[in-house]
Amino acid sequence: MSLDPQTKMILEFFAAAGAPPLEALAPEMARQAFALPQGDLEPVGRVENRTIPGPESEIPVRVYYPKEVQPYSPAIVYYHGGGWVVGNLDSHENICRALTNIANCVTISVDYRLAPEHKFPAAVYDCYAAVEYVYDHAEEFQVDQNRIAVGGDSAGGNLAAVITNMAKDKNKPAICFQLLLYPATNILGTPSASKVDNAEGYFLTQGTMEWFRDCYINAGEEDTPLLSPILYEDVRGLPPALVITAEYDPLRDEGEEYAKKLADAGVEVELTRYDGTIHGFISMAGVIGLGKAALEQSGTALKKSFNKQTIKK
Repeated sequence: MSLDPQTKMILEFFAAAGAPPLEALAPEMARQAFALPQGDLEPVGRVENRTIPGPESEIPVRVYYPKEVQPYSPAIVYYHGGGWVVGNLDSHENICRALTNIANCVTISVDYRLAPEHKFPAAVYDCYAAVEYVYDHAEEFQVDQNRIAVGGDSAGGNLAAVITNMAKDKNKPAICFQLLLYPATNILGTPSASKVDNAEGYFLTQGTMEWFRDCYINAGEEDTPLLSPILYEDVRGLPPALVITAEYDPLRDEGEEYAKKLADAGVEVELTRYDGTIHGFISMAGVIGLGKAALEQSGTALKKSFNKQTIKK
């Protein structure tokens, strides 16, 4: 179908702005330039900035509490997108606040180490350490150990998928749900049709994806499931998932392929493709109505999953 009018307007705005592509900038400059139109930020109960122990250094996290927090609230540990190179606790505030309010849960946003200063697998280890710490210190966060989900968008969706598999393989922590928003699941594999068809003109370009990849991965790196979760051979027994993709997103096909892999293994999966829109549209929910609808769907799916779990007493 044709582009959604609001998505088309945003693409025209980006084109008229004439900003250089991220890959033309040094990583630090790219981080300063990376900004998506989030719109007004929703109020939540309270927000706390703190750190938790990481594999090599303290990991900054931002904790969003709902207005009616309970002693044992459900929680989602959220990993922001940005190609493992850009993005931070500020860039994805609208998503975290919306999920907190819609699902009435605690949201812990993780500021994992970024490439190229910290190449793969630094981000993976930080993200696993974060959810493990939340699980082991659930009462510290007023969180119910039985109702902890993980989620993320784009590179963060990649990390959420990887961490869910790691938790299964390590038998800890228990994760009750995975929220995968246009996830990158096949980093070094053969380019899919959507990567070819949507390589230019739809916000996330081939050049930017290649730059992200080269920043994140060492030259000659062998593809592994920790990079590309599509390579996990056995995904049976993983927690239920919501996978959201976008029609004009280069990552569309690999996200949908991963959802099919989960479903074929007997995992409960809801897959939704939002037609007419682009990669990152959920971060732009302030100006793209489809993004707001996807946030509502995500928060509702989280809440439904949390309500199925036995509440810790």
